[in-house]
Amino acid sequence: MRTRSLLALLLLIPLVDAFVLVAIVGSGILTALQTVALVVLTGLLGMILVRAEGRNTLMRFQQKAAAGSPPTDELLDGGLLIAAGAFLLTPGLVTDLIGFLLVLPPTRYPIRVALKRWVIVPYIDKQTGGFGTGNVWTFGFPDPDGAGDGDGNPFGPGGFDGGPGAGAGGPSGTGGPSVDDTAGGQAGGSDDEEYVDVDFEVTDDGDSRSES
Repeated sequence: MRTRSLLALLLLIPLVDAFVLVAIVGSGILTALQTVALVVLTGLLGMILVRAEGRNTLMRFQQKAAAGSPPTDELLDGGLLIAAGAFLLTPGLVTDLIGFLLVLPPTRYPIRVALKRWVIVPYIDKQTGGFGTGNVWTFGFPDPDGAGDGDGNPFGPGGFDGGPGAGAGGPSGTGGPSVDDTAGGQAGGSDDEEYVDVDFEVTDDGDSRSES
């Protein structure tokens, strides 16, 4: 859908440009010769500006590359300057106006910021799963449902299974015996177990005897 809209916009611009030229000549504001001269003059002036801005962008690109920092802004400026040159080479006043908006720094910088925020960054996140911009989970577990306990445990106070215990194999979790069961089994045992009482008697000579 976005590609179709972009193609429709690119086809609409020449039509609007032709309508503006016909309106200017038909209204008598400028003659046909003056209109052609204005279009040629704006195109030449725009190409001079594109060349100057291209040199400055290339210089900044080389400086950032030598310093080891990524020249992302310079790459975007280069793409915008190429688009500006294409618009300025197209005969017409509307295309020249768009070209000037892309080549002049006061108007190109806001366009670059909007392009980076709404087009480049979402595209990189979509292609890399968030690793391109660092918008990924790098530690622990995500908590998409907001069920964390507020202390860094994304599974809530009940451990991994979200229950009242401390985990799947915890003292009172669902995967292991509870504290009461464990204590009762050790102290009292079960009804099926047999008990043997042994009495020890110590004699005077130091020997001990046991009776069952």
